[in-house]
Amino acid sequence: MIKGIRGVPDILPDETGKWQALEAVARDVLDRYGYAEIRTPIFERTELFVRGIGEGTDIVEKEMYTFEDRGGESLTLRPEATASLMRAYGEHNLGAKSSLVKLYLIGPMFRHERPQSGRFRQFHQIDVEAIGSPGPAVDAEVVVLLHHLLEAWGLGGVTLRINSIGDRTCRPAYREAFVAYLGGRREGLCADCHVRLAKNPLRVLDCKQPGCREIAAGAPTIPQYLCEACRDHFAAVRGLLDGLKIGYEVDERLVRGLDYYTRTTFEFLNPALGAQNAVAGGGRYDGLVEELGGPPTPSIGFAIGEERILTSLLAQAGPSETPLLTGVYVATVGGVDAGQAMALAQTLRRRGLRSAVDLEGRSLKGQMRQANKDRFRYSLILGTEELNRGQVTLKDMADGSQQEIPLAEAADRLACMPPREVV
Repeated sequence: MIKGIRGVPDILPDETGKWQALEAVARDVLDRYGYAEIRTPIFERTELFVRGIGEGTDIVEKEMYTFEDRGGESLTLRPEATASLMRAYGEHNLGAKSSLVKLYLIGPMFRHERPQSGRFRQFHQIDVEAIGSPGPAVDAEVVVLLHHLLEAWGLGGVTLRINSIGDRTCRPAYREAFVAYLGGRREGLCADCHVRLAKNPLRVLDCKQPGCREIAAGAPTIPQYLCEACRDHFAAVRGLLDGLKIGYEVDERLVRGLDYYTRTTFEFLNPALGAQNAVAGGGRYDGLVEELGGPPTPSIGFAIGEERILTSLLAQAGPSETPLLTGVYVATVGGVDAGQAMALAQTLRRRGLRSAVDLEGRSLKGQMRQANKDRFRYSLILGTEELNRGQVTLKDMADGSQQEIPLAEAADRLACMPPREVV
């Protein structure tokens, strides 16, 4: 039997309910904040990601799934959502209807990484973007939205870190000072950071190698170089978060290493996850649309790893609860026509009830065993003698009690039962 690809796990039926619940909560909260869903293709022209993410990044240089189609065009499975979303924003002129456009996307991303705890080759993200406003109020609301989402999922123990990475006015001076600092310590950097130093020096701050982290810890920090406009912007963001009672820690070494990122950057961490402890993060990227060939467009957003959220929730949960008993199993006995059972089950489904019927010719005992296994709250047993009297047996699968009820009333009675009994 051919097996699945390592790092690309199946999401089995016992697990999909958790994903559906996670995404339902996300859609509900995002709707309250005025965000609309967008769905972009899972592959795009390779150029979009090279320009949108940057040639000097590990994603572009090492991790993208890139291939040529039959026409010879280079295509890439999306490694992240922001570039695709901003391409759609510009291509369809979404900014024409509103000066502030709020969008979100939910779906799979693809990176050729070494599979390990918390990292997959196919993973899923909830990507959220607010496009069109340069003001600090948008930054604060985006951070508050992410905080609200984590709270709505019941995720505890997370911490928020924020920083400002300046803009095109003040960051070049910091970059120059940072490169000068690293230049005298080049021998202590890993091979990847030698490349980063030449192409994108700020990425050294993201390196996880102990030696590189130790060197970076002594480097000058961005806040020392912020211009007045960036300092005022960051102070306004912090003031709004303080007023909304959102706790945070200013981390002067928190960066987004690409040139189009500006000013506010943030991430939420869950220490319980170990090394891969970032559950969500984002920042302002006022230069991205321009990098893709469009006009200057201020934007801010974040991405949430669904796998990280589910792992975090599992880590903080106690013993798993037994699933509730719900719905109605329609059973037959004594040679009753299976068509009658199927018709009754279909009526129950149309009345909003979860329902199933035996399709394999099991004995009544086998049918009851299946009803228990599938966690049905009730069984309706259709027997020849009962049907001749216009009756059907209603069995409570929780306590084993049963009673005869009129067949004509069965659907109405079950549909009217409280949600705690029948869902």
